[in-house]
Amino acid sequence: MLSSSHVLHRHCHFEKPMAVSGEGCYITDHLGKQYLDGSGGAAVSCLGHGDKDVTEAMKAQLDQIAFAHTGFFTSEVAEQLADLLIENAPGNLDRVYLVSGGSEAVEAALKLARQYFIEVNQPQRSHVIARRQSYHGNTLGALAVGGNQWRRQPFLPLLVEMSHISPCYTYRDLNQGETEVDYGLRVANELESEILAVGEDKVMAFVAEPIVGATMGAVPAVEGYFKRIREICDQYGVLLILDEVMCGMGRSGKLYACEHDDIVPDLLCMAKGLGAGYQPIGAMLASDEIYQAVAQGSGYFQHGHTYIGHPVACAAALAVTQKVINHGLLSQVRKRGDYLHAALNHSLGSHPHVGDIRGLGLFRGIELVADRTSKAPLNASLGTAAKVKKAAFEAGLICYPMAGTIDGVKGDHILLAPPFIISEAQIDELVAKLSQAIHEVLSP
Repeated sequence: MLSSSHVLHRHCHFEKPMAVSGEGCYITDHLGKQYLDGSGGAAVSCLGHGDKDVTEAMKAQLDQIAFAHTGFFTSEVAEQLADLLIENAPGNLDRVYLVSGGSEAVEAALKLARQYFIEVNQPQRSHVIARRQSYHGNTLGALAVGGNQWRRQPFLPLLVEMSHISPCYTYRDLNQGETEVDYGLRVANELESEILAVGEDKVMAFVAEPIVGATMGAVPAVEGYFKRIREICDQYGVLLILDEVMCGMGRSGKLYACEHDDIVPDLLCMAKGLGAGYQPIGAMLASDEIYQAVAQGSGYFQHGHTYIGHPVACAAALAVTQKVINHGLLSQVRKRGDYLHAALNHSLGSHPHVGDIRGLGLFRGIELVADRTSKAPLNASLGTAAKVKKAAFEAGLICYPMAGTIDGVKGDHILLAPPFIISEAQIDELVAKLSQAIHEVLSP
């Protein structure tokens, strides 16, 4: 299909079918084959495909104005979107910086964090701490803060040096006899140790995903972990940046994933489900304290991209967010998420190569292992994640398998993030096709 293509595709030796239409939870290719979108692409298509309310909102905005550069104008729809996000945001998050994707949102947060400390006369603060096996985007700043070695390795000479502490990963790292609460405090306290090692007046920010997505497969933190992280950040004057690009905007069952941990970050990044794939859009939310430091200082955030605050993208995001909030989709995500978790456990819970089934809402991960008892990972040379992806795709299911779960090299998992509108019957279809693929690749 693509042998004569001039597009630089993600993989040079994989012939991909042509997507020609999408409706609800399904995508149809050029041969008429339907695929159940069990991962929402990459946790993007939260409303599924072909939502008329969203496309009509985009068309209406096109009839008014498609683009006006934010160096000269704001737009009504951008203001409305920002108002809605802040109206529903926790704590003192008060300002919205609209960008075109998740990596841009993380870059903006890092740069605003740095500028904040310049504005408050602490220019010595520039160091960032994050976690191993995190993923925060593919631009150089976001890649530097990310902790996935496989993604980072080719570009290490280009990356700013940052620190990485342990993730909160009970399946692998909980010690025998240790409670989850004690474990959470132990790994959270690594942040304090790293701050002191670097120099408590040198650290600018700590960056983390409330629920780790692509690189670990829907791993939430244990109770109390992020409370302790927030305490440490406050104690040492470090900004807390939460990356909700994949896990936010209702994916976990709450609009903002940090609500599960009852904490408020200083900066929050979002994308993916914000526009639900109808337009490229992301956002960074900043606290009033950070905004006021800039407003009363230089008065200018020294950052920007051409397409930030794009009116058509904002129209799409506004329609998506209104639908998520006003049409009962958050409660539906929780209910359907419970159903998906139960169905996965029923079908795969005793499979000898399924080690863990985890996650929140419609954000679920399945860790594949060589042996359930020892939790030994599969041999990385087998390419199990890629084989499961291929088998599922052939069966008519789009899922998001990934290798390197444990350390960027070892470990395999499958990430599921279906549309919020998925029915129980479609969840049954998803689980049946996924189980078929896993059994085909990893026969018991």
